[in-house]
This record gives sequence, C-alpha cells and structure tokens, in this order.
Amino acid sequence: MRFTNSMRPALLLTALAASSLLGACAPLLIGGAMVGGSMMVTDRRTSGTQLEDQGIEMKAAKRAAEAISERGHINLTSYNRLVLITGEAPTEADKAAVELAVARVENVRSVVNDLVIGSASSIGNRSNDTLLTSKVKASMVDAKDVLTNAYKVVTERRVVYLMGRVSEREAVRATGIARGVGGVAKVVRLFEIVSEAELADAQAKPAAKP
Repeated sequence: MRFTNSMRPALLLTALAASSLLGACAPLLIGGAMVGGSMMVTDRRTSGTQLEDQGIEMKAAKRAAEAISERGHINLTSYNRLVLITGEAPTEADKAAVELAVARVENVRSVVNDLVIGSASSIGNRSNDTLLTSKVKASMVDAKDVLTNAYKVVTERRVVYLMGRVSEREAVRATGIARGVGGVAKVVRLFEIVSEAELADAQAKPAAKP
C-alpha cells in the first residue's frame, strides 16, 4: 500500500467504504492476487488474514497521513499483520509519529519502521524500485523451485524486503535469488519461519472457503 503527497485521507476513506460493500465470497484484488480465485491457493495466509492485511494497510495509510499531514513519502505493507513502513520522513519526530500511528491500528501484530530521514525520493528512483521488484519476482519464477506467490516483495531505495511464511530452506533460496538481481543494494528478510512439517501439513489441507 503506497501513499504519496498527492493523496488525501478522503480518498482512503472512499476506498475503505468501497471495500466494505464487497460480498463475503466476492473475489478481491490484494497486491495483484485475486482472493477467492486460483491465486488464493498459493498464498499461505488464510483468506481472512489476507483481507485483514488489506484493511490494515488502508487504515494505517489514513492514520499515517493524519500523523504527518503532507510531509514525507510513506509506503505501508502488511503481511500476516506485520506492517513494514518504508519511504522517507523529514524528521525523526515524524518517523516516530508514523510508527506510533501504525502500531495503534487494530489487529497490527508488529511494526518494522525502516523510514529514512530525508527528502522524498524522486519519481525516477521509485520507478527503478518498481522495476527491481519485477526483476526479483521474475527471477523467482525462472528459478522453478520457488513458490513465487508465497513471497511478498517490496523495494525501496534499491533495498529489497522479502516477506512471507516460509521454511528456512525457502528463505535462504529466495534471499539468494534476490541478492543475485542486478541493481539490488541490500536484501532484508522479514520472514515468518515455519517448519517443513508445518508446510506439508498446510498444503495437505483443503483451502478454506470464504
């Protein structure tokens, strides 16, 4: 979830209102993946958690905007109720205010505040970050032995953040792939590590219906 200086809380409230009108079993796009469709099978979060993460991102964006008004460039990503904050804030006080606002959002389990103190990044830098994210995902697909949709990939200032519920083996493999992509300055692992037995057990169970 990304908001910049041009966005206003009113727009976020509109998005929240629109999402509340969806039926309980209606397909919903979250991060490019359709909840309720085939993409749901390869996301290791439950359908309820995926919807919860989307709600957290919307609420956190609104709270962060209220905390620092139009100052800064803030990105918020929630995975399994862990919220990653990236971007730029003008002061340490603003950085702390954003973290506090996000931490107070209902159902947030923990917060990783990786805001950089300084001016907002350029459009060119953000475009490059988007390209790096695409390259990392493409490299995962090319690797064949990586379940790409089990990972959330976020890039900020050429730093790649990897999120997901994965085994240590999968974490090491994905980290190695990301580090091998040209232009990546650093890889930060924000994984929830689970055992191979837990993964096998989860994959054996039928997907829960919304």
